[in-house]
Amino acid sequence: MRKLTLILPFVAVSLLAAKQGATQQPSLLKTTSLESHEGMTITARPWTDPALYKEKFPKKSPVAAGIIAVQVVFRNDSDDSMKVNLERIRLNLILSEEEHQALYALSPEEAADVITHPSTKNVTSKRLPIPLGGPKTGRDKKWTEVEQSIRDTGVQASVVAPHGTVQGLLYFNLRSQFELLNSAHLYVPEIVALEKNRSLMYFEIDLSRSAEP
Repeated sequence: MRKLTLILPFVAVSLLAAKQGATQQPSLLKTTSLESHEGMTITARPWTDPALYKEKFPKKSPVAAGIIAVQVVFRNDSDDSMKVNLERIRLNLILSEEEHQALYALSPEEAADVITHPSTKNVTSKRLPIPLGGPKTGRDKKWTEVEQSIRDTGVQASVVAPHGTVQGLLYFNLRSQFELLNSAHLYVPEIVALEKNRSLMYFEIDLSRSAEP
């Protein structure tokens, strides 16, 4: 079965709204990407507007530490339960014509380490490979609060019930190289229909929707 890839207006698919007028740096993606096949639909929307983080992260924002949150929604339109292997989801990046990189989502602990102890931003024009993992840091009350916020806003379940929906945020450490989103794809390689014990074809969702001003 051929994959169906659509790009929907942000107003039609957004689950959370942000107030207009705030300075947007990097610029807000205008659309949400969607791919659908075999009864499963996945939408993905990078949170590039810093205002979107303020409610859950009033003091220490992931985006200020170089982390991008990608809001994902898994919608199961079939009569079979679907299990998503969340640990295998990755963000595929193009650093140059010759060099690509795949980033796995940060765990709540890894994200909290980066947010509470952000590294120096890369101010060079050259796109550099992004080091994997995060710093090993001390963990105090502030760290615990950030870790809990990351956990609470993440994808809460890996099994999507028949005609059900699971949603949440995935966090990726871009080291503030947000321009890489202009050619990024969210890759979801492993979804299994449980009752039929059948693997679905992979999903590769194009996130390159921030080029337009």
